[in-house]
Amino acid sequence: MASQADLSNVRNIGIAAHIDAGKTTLTERILFYTGASHKIGEVHDGAAHMDWMEEEKAHGITITAAVTKCPWRDHLIQVVDTPGHVDFTIEVERAMRVLDGAVIVMDAVRGVEPQTETVWRQASRFQIPRLIFVNKMDRPGASYERCMQTLERRLRGTPVPVCVPVDDGVIDLVEQRFWVFGGEKGEQVEVGPVPDHHQDTLATHRESMLLAAAEADPELEEAVLEGADIPPERLWAALRKLTIAGRIHPFFGGSALRNRGVQPLLDGVLKLLPAPLERPAAIARRPGFAEDSEEGHEIVEMTPDGPLAALAFKVQLWEGRRHVFVRIYRGKLQPGDKIRLGGKDTEERVARVFDVDSASKKRIDEASAGQIVLLAGLRWATTGDTICTPEHEVLLESIDLKEPVLGLAVEPESSKDEDKFLDVMGKVCEEDPTLRFEEDKDTGQRILKGMGELHLQIVFERIAREFGLKIRAGTPRVMSRETVLAKGRGEVDLDRTITFPDGKEVTMRARAVAEVRPLARGEGIKVKVEPRILPEGVVPNADQAIAIRAGAQDSLGGGPLEGAPLQDLDVRVVEVQLYETGSTAQALRIAVAQAVRAALVNAGGCLLQPLMKVEVTVPDENMGAVLGDLQSRKASISGQESDMGTTTISGECPLVGLLGYTTDLRSLTRGRGQFVMEFSRFDAS
Repeated sequence: MASQADLSNVRNIGIAAHIDAGKTTLTERILFYTGASHKIGEVHDGAAHMDWMEEEKAHGITITAAVTKCPWRDHLIQVVDTPGHVDFTIEVERAMRVLDGAVIVMDAVRGVEPQTETVWRQASRFQIPRLIFVNKMDRPGASYERCMQTLERRLRGTPVPVCVPVDDGVIDLVEQRFWVFGGEKGEQVEVGPVPDHHQDTLATHRESMLLAAAEADPELEEAVLEGADIPPERLWAALRKLTIAGRIHPFFGGSALRNRGVQPLLDGVLKLLPAPLERPAAIARRPGFAEDSEEGHEIVEMTPDGPLAALAFKVQLWEGRRHVFVRIYRGKLQPGDKIRLGGKDTEERVARVFDVDSASKKRIDEASAGQIVLLAGLRWATTGDTICTPEHEVLLESIDLKEPVLGLAVEPESSKDEDKFLDVMGKVCEEDPTLRFEEDKDTGQRILKGMGELHLQIVFERIAREFGLKIRAGTPRVMSRETVLAKGRGEVDLDRTITFPDGKEVTMRARAVAEVRPLARGEGIKVKVEPRILPEGVVPNADQAIAIRAGAQDSLGGGPLEGAPLQDLDVRVVEVQLYETGSTAQALRIAVAQAVRAALVNAGGCLLQPLMKVEVTVPDENMGAVLGDLQSRKASISGQESDMGTTTISGECPLVGLLGYTTDLRSLTRGRGQFVMEFSRFDAS
């Protein structure tokens, strides 16, 4: 890794896209052309350098985000290849949290797809500057211009053409040069003037690029309007400024599989995406201070000086041992250093520090700000934890974890593997925070919850391969949520006498009134505990006040119908009556909890099922049959688009209706149909 003095020559980027858009294929070309790899590994052959897991090779998809490094024109590019399947979206979320820039890959035929929207939102949330690479330009129906239009229409992006692919090469609009790629693997590159037959394409797209660049400053705008000859360096600087600010999204294009257009994209990464020092400083919170207090916040500059501040963004079992990926934002880290987990009152010692290249790691003596490294020896650090020096504790922004939507009853095939089974489940859930392993209180079954059928299938395959443990799984069980249908009020007058074995009697007396009402979807649970206290003028002591608040929370563990987690609910404790004797903290806690529970029952429960946003692409002749089948699954169709003999159907459908849908769709379309789904929200179906 480059030293701190060279951080201006470093780019930490992620490659992200919808499944099958060509992310890993593009990454393989990047590694080959930069000299980081001596051969091109193809995904379809199961030989991709970045898809190193056996399950990735078998399924032909990226499952886990892989990190690698490569040199290009005196710079160092650190690349994270992320999954495209929605079941593994946590890998993209974790990567986006620690990267400085991203390359979004789009299929030139399909344009913006569902997972493209997801990764775009993730990048926007962390204010990640983006370039777009329009891939598969060699396919029939490919359109660079249509991809720009769909990005603007569906993602509200600002597309700006920079390198335009044509049949025999790529036109660089800034330098006004023409790239031609030859040799068996596209390694022979010739750059020359734009041929006459491409001058119209150059003029049309360059005009769009110049007008976009002109927004960087008034002087450049004046030069563009006057038709002056503008040096390429000035145009690159203007485009860079706008890209880093998130005001434009430069477009490149080519075909990674056919080895076209990758080298100009690499140049674009260096010229347009930010170095670590050009990203806004991280804002940390200091434990013990209120979140909205100025003194409780601290600016963390990207520098090797100062106390350590790093974010643990991924836990991974490597060769059977626990390792933690971290991005260092400030300070230095060496093997043997003692660290503290921010906000957890836990201290650990780093045993080893590794540099990472996909499936291999190399020990290093020191890591500093700007680097992404792997740490060994940490037993308690997990996804989203801040790693800091014990003397200076801070909390960096954590990582938003998604709730699982599908569960399976699981057990070991052999009863003698019970202890091993519990140990392995603990390890895989620690590694993947979107997995949940718990026991069903009603049936006693152990349930493994995940993001979808493929997600759980991959987990079982990994457990069998890595731990030699075979698991028996039941039928899929869709995770539900509950809310209430209307306003509800509950009133409880607690008057209970408890007799202990020694004959001592304790009386508990308290009265509580609570109200609940539904909230709009996505608003979560709001609890307001500001009750009117009776008799007038009486003030609860500290223990009683804590008990009243705790009682309101006690009753929110599950809904009134099935005990499923509650959401979108407003809870208010409106009245509490204290008595001279008997109104202990325990009595108040019980009375308030029972009042809230009664209010939930009186309001009437409503079961919410996971609704998935679906996009189904089928041949035109099968559209009627597929539409009818979707409607039988209670799908709500929101739109249809036809192009090149195929129709894309968009809508929403309850997850329960989509279990096993892949097989049914293949049957309806003779194997030609495709579908993707993405969690939308929990709602009544």
